[in-house]
Amino acid sequence: MESVGDVLKRQPSRFHYQDLVQKIMKDPDVAAFIQQESLTPEELNRSISKFNQYITERDKFLRGDADYIAKGYRPILVMNHGYADVSYEETPELIAAEKEAAIKNRLKLINLPATLKKASLAQVDLDDLGRLPVFEKLLAFVEQYPAIRKGLYLYGDFGVGKSFMVAALAHDLSEKRGVSSTLLHYPSFVIDVKNAIGDGNVKTLVDEIKLSEVLILDDIGAEQSTAWVRDEILQVILQYRMQENLPTFFTSNFDFEDLEKHFAKGKQGNDETWEARRVMERIRYLAEETRLEGVNRR
Repeated sequence: MESVGDVLKRQPSRFHYQDLVQKIMKDPDVAAFIQQESLTPEELNRSISKFNQYITERDKFLRGDADYIAKGYRPILVMNHGYADVSYEETPELIAAEKEAAIKNRLKLINLPATLKKASLAQVDLDDLGRLPVFEKLLAFVEQYPAIRKGLYLYGDFGVGKSFMVAALAHDLSEKRGVSSTLLHYPSFVIDVKNAIGDGNVKTLVDEIKLSEVLILDDIGAEQSTAWVRDEILQVILQYRMQENLPTFFTSNFDFEDLEKHFAKGKQGNDETWEARRVMERIRYLAEETRLEGVNRR
């Protein structure tokens, strides 16, 4: 930053100190600040170098100079114990970027496309009226949270947008309620859990999921289910969330009846209906079965 003295040194001899002062004082921002703060002659004299610094930094900021150091902040004039000083405040662009980053940081996607972080309920296509009932329920959940605790079990045909809808819910919960959500692809999670057996990390994985503020299990029923996964992993997660009354959402191609049949299939063809019903009791407690209508959007 150039001082007033530096400016004078590189000016022709006809350019005197008072000429520079008058030029600084006529700057619209400086003139407005002087009037606003009602600066005395003594305060003006002490502030000249800071006014010059402000003008230099402001012009760099407005031009977008590469050597402007305070990226995302704009210079402003403030009073500092009897003289003007230069401070910096966040630009609207930086504030918006930080807000969007905070929203995304509260969304934890596991084995799902990162593009889902950009989904929001405002983007839901309501031209298809079959989507309206689900949209209204998700919107009501955002508006009434945390008073409302019961989630939704969204089921429907392949490609109708179930994952997008719950991702939009998670985004709006983050944006409007500051809520953290975990959205995971359940079939991939099952594989991760099985792979973690050898490392002894199964409990860590399960605890991380069951403790989520809002949990969304995407595509449940598409996994290769085993009695161990059903009873020792899923059951544990659902039991904890039921006891702690934690909001839990699901998406599936199966309705409740078909999901129970899925869980009841034993490895050797055994009928494990009782064990399947125990899991379904918890899912029914946590979420309301809701069909999402619509055309295949993939």
